[in-house]
Amino acid sequence: MISIFKTISGRLDRIDDFEPGCWVNLVAPTAAEVSQVADRYGIAADYLTDSLDADERARVEVEDDAIIMVVRAPMPNEKNPQVPFTTLPIGIIIAPDAIITICAAEGDLVTFLLNGKVRALDTGKRMRLAIQLLQKVALTYLSDLRAINRKSEAIERELQKSMRNKELLELFSIEKSLVYFITSLKANDIIMEKLRSSRLVHLSEDEMDLLEDAIIENRQAIGMTTIYTDILSGLMDAFASVINNNMNTVMKMLTGVTIVLMIPNIITGAYGMNIDVPLHDSPYAFMFVVGSSLLLCCLAWLLFTKKRWM
Repeated sequence: MISIFKTISGRLDRIDDFEPGCWVNLVAPTAAEVSQVADRYGIAADYLTDSLDADERARVEVEDDAIIMVVRAPMPNEKNPQVPFTTLPIGIIIAPDAIITICAAEGDLVTFLLNGKVRALDTGKRMRLAIQLLQKVALTYLSDLRAINRKSEAIERELQKSMRNKELLELFSIEKSLVYFITSLKANDIIMEKLRSSRLVHLSEDEMDLLEDAIIENRQAIGMTTIYTDILSGLMDAFASVINNNMNTVMKMLTGVTIVLMIPNIITGAYGMNIDVPLHDSPYAFMFVVGSSLLLCCLAWLLFTKKRWM
C-alpha cells in the first residue's frame, strides 16, 4: 500500500500523486508499487525491498543523491502472541525531492504524525522529518518498555500467589522481547551516532539539536531495557529457586510420611509370618499390634518433626 503525504499550510495532508517535497509511505507494498516508486525517484528497487526483510540489519549509507537508513522499530508480535513485542526494519530514504519510508507491517508512525504531535512538521524538510521519525521510534520503544514492565509486574503478582510454570514461561517470553529491543536499540544508536559525526550528511543546527534529543531518548530506552532485563533475570532465578525449594519440601514430606507408614507394615508383616511371635496366642494380640504400630508411628513423627525432616 502506498500513502502520500505533504505539508500544506502547516498541516500534514494526504495527496493523490507524487509531488516535490512529499512523504511517500509504503506498507507491505507489492512488487508493482515498489517498482513504481523506484522508477519515479530513480532509486534501485533493492534499497526499498531490503527493509521488507525481517532480518535486515540497521544501517545508514549514502548512494548517489539518496541517503538510505534502515532502523529497527518495535512492533506487536502478531505471529507469536506469547512474545508480546518484536522488532522490524523500517527503511527511510531521503531522495532529492521526497522522503520515502517502507516497512513490512503497519505501525503507528503515520497516526502519530497525523495527530499533530510533532512540532514544526514539514515534509519539505526531508532530513528533519527523518530525524523526527528516528525520535518517534525511540519514543515507541520507551512506551512499549513501560507496557512490558506493567505486564511483568502483573505476572510477578500472580507468581506470588500460585508459583506455576505458566507464569515463569510468560516471563521468559517477555525476556525474549527485551533481547530483541536491546539489540535493535544499540544498532539504532550506532546509526544516529554515525549521522551526527558523518561528513557525508550535512545537518543544520536545528537538525543537530533534534538528533541529539533522539539520541538521548534512544539511550534512555537502552538503559531502561538493560535494567528491566536484569530485574527480570533476577526475578526468574528467584522464583525458579522458590519453586525448586517448594518441590524439595514436598518430596521431603512425602518421604517422611512413607517411612512412618512403613512401620505398621513391618509389624503386621512380622505377625503374619508362620513363626512364633510374642502374644500370638493372646486374645489381645490384635490390640497389641495396632497399639504398638500407632505408638511407633507417633514417635517417628515426633522425631522427624523435631529434626525438621518433615
